[in-house]
Amino acid sequence: MALAAPTAPYTALTVNLGEHAPLSVGRSAAYDDSSATMRVESEPGGSFLIEAVVPSGTTEYRTNLATAPPFGGSWEVGRTYPTAPVADTSHARLELTSTARYSCAESTGSITVQELRQDAATGVVDVFAALYRFTCAGQPVPISGEIRYNSSLDYVAAVPDRSRLSFEPVRVGESGSTSVEFSSAGSLDVQFGAASLGGADPGAFTVSEDTCSGRVIAPGSSCRVALTFRPDQLARRTAVLQLPDNGPAGRQAVPIEATVTDGVKGTYYPVSPARLLDTRSGLGGHQGKLGPDSSLVLQVAGRAGVPGSGVAAAVLNVTVTGPTASSFLTVYPAGEARPTASSVNFAKDWLGSNNVTVQLDSSGRISIYNRAGSTHVVVDVVGFHHGASVAPTGLGQGGQYRPVAPVRLFDSRTDHRGALPAGAALNDWVDFAAFGKVDYNSHVKALVLNITAVQPLKDGFLTAWSGEGAAPEISTVNYRAGEVVPNLAYVTTHRCPLIHCGMEDVARYMIYSSATTHLVVDLVGVIDDGLVANGLRFRANGPVRIVDSRIGMRLRTLSSAETGRVDLAGNPPPGLIDGATQVLATNVTAVTPEKNTVLTVWPADAGMAKPASSNLNPEAGQIVSNGVLVGLGPRDAFHVHNLTGRADVVVDVVGSFYLYPGTASAAGTAVGVAGPKVAAVGDAEYALR
Repeated sequence: MALAAPTAPYTALTVNLGEHAPLSVGRSAAYDDSSATMRVESEPGGSFLIEAVVPSGTTEYRTNLATAPPFGGSWEVGRTYPTAPVADTSHARLELTSTARYSCAESTGSITVQELRQDAATGVVDVFAALYRFTCAGQPVPISGEIRYNSSLDYVAAVPDRSRLSFEPVRVGESGSTSVEFSSAGSLDVQFGAASLGGADPGAFTVSEDTCSGRVIAPGSSCRVALTFRPDQLARRTAVLQLPDNGPAGRQAVPIEATVTDGVKGTYYPVSPARLLDTRSGLGGHQGKLGPDSSLVLQVAGRAGVPGSGVAAAVLNVTVTGPTASSFLTVYPAGEARPTASSVNFAKDWLGSNNVTVQLDSSGRISIYNRAGSTHVVVDVVGFHHGASVAPTGLGQGGQYRPVAPVRLFDSRTDHRGALPAGAALNDWVDFAAFGKVDYNSHVKALVLNITAVQPLKDGFLTAWSGEGAAPEISTVNYRAGEVVPNLAYVTTHRCPLIHCGMEDVARYMIYSSATTHLVVDLVGVIDDGLVANGLRFRANGPVRIVDSRIGMRLRTLSSAETGRVDLAGNPPPGLIDGATQVLATNVTAVTPEKNTVLTVWPADAGMAKPASSNLNPEAGQIVSNGVLVGLGPRDAFHVHNLTGRADVVVDVVGSFYLYPGTASAAGTAVGVAGPKVAAVGDAEYALR
């Protein structure tokens, strides 16, 4: 319901703060007898003060404007007087103050008298109307307004309900909103022009609603302008909302400011590796083998260091042992329809594991499905990607992923010590080159490794960990005697002590083997502390199949020594890729190759030769999978190379890594930004555990 317009004679004071700093007054306003207690003091000689008193809680908010003609002069209708806080022979007095604020020490301005009646003998003013404006020293624009005292002269007053628009702190990649309401508080209609944004960063804000532009707002009515802000960088943003009107200043100007904060959505948090499920013992709530065409539901959130809420995806090592038939497991968010995808593929009597990143449902659960026969399933957790902007309690900032061109860190086949003995552990370290002036070693939190057991003498397992304390009771790679078994692993690191390590303050990790085996370790990525430019964050999705060469989906069957190309530009699954996507988290499966072979995956169109390292080492006739973080080239494509014989390939995507704009540099906005460089690697003697 519109408020009634003020009626003549008017006693009123209007203040248009605009872009001026809130020095002498804190806000724009229009005061009259309906909104304030108006008090006027008029003295001989034309000195004049008008005060508005507004209740404010248990106190009062007072706004005062004092004015007087120049010394030895008098007021004249139609004349404009230059002003100063104190009158002199060439300046009229103009001083505006309010509760808890003071007048400017220095100001310049003017006052234009529009209506005047004074006692002829004393000069006491009893009718007065004027326009005023003044600028405090150092301010770029003036404060302006109108004065009415017992005046019949109508006036226009558009008043914003807020003189400053401040967004609540907004996290990078998220949206904030705010609005301002403009009221018509004078005796005449307000006529608004078209709203626009100016100032330093007008492009950072968007007008999402506007009921003011081009409208005539009657006295007592109002309109609204709403703004949204979606920051893409960690930087404070400012602008000015500009709304032309028919008031004395010609426009309303409301400064806008927004503070940007760094959330942790999509960052990675390592946990102390721990077992969540073992169907052999009943740990995790399922006792006995998982049968054919059967599923189990596993609670992940709230266990083993994984927060109870806010987790987008967990990074797991899923082990199959004792299967009675060739089959596959599919790991996916609980409560969703089972996707056409596989997470672990295995033959009868197989023993092995695969790194699986899986999205959690809203309750923090996953489903594990077995296609045929029955098998024991073991699940270990090594970390999680956070799905909320607020950091988990007590954990602080999460890490960001940095892909690297694959680097071989260790190969016992060429090492003078030979195979890693049963019960021993590799004690290894990596020294990273500096990024400009950044000591990258101090930022490293975990390594993403491809760890391969080569021709072990017995069935057994490898365990990778930071090297702090004893090896955890989990497995990273499970192997049969005589096989070549790789697995992707996120391995937390520890800063190397000088003693018993080799090089101080570099990233250290250890790998234990239960049986004697050759060991190959390739570095494919780094998790840092999230503070270095151009890190990647994770966006989870349920498993989606993007390649199946058996049916010609984006790839045909690969021949011997053939490199296939997978193009995703133009026809990716919905929501999978955007302009910031650089890496896909995948499960790559080799399907019944004719011969023992090697599969290698790397970005296309990136000027990168085929890496010397491998992603899968399938034997003839096997169906075997491995987690692969697939880099995309600038055209959203990647290569798959098959070493020998014919082989089919299947690729399922479980998430993507995108360039986080909050730490992206100008150079990092291009796909394929350079990752960390390894300066040196080394190891101490094999350590008996």
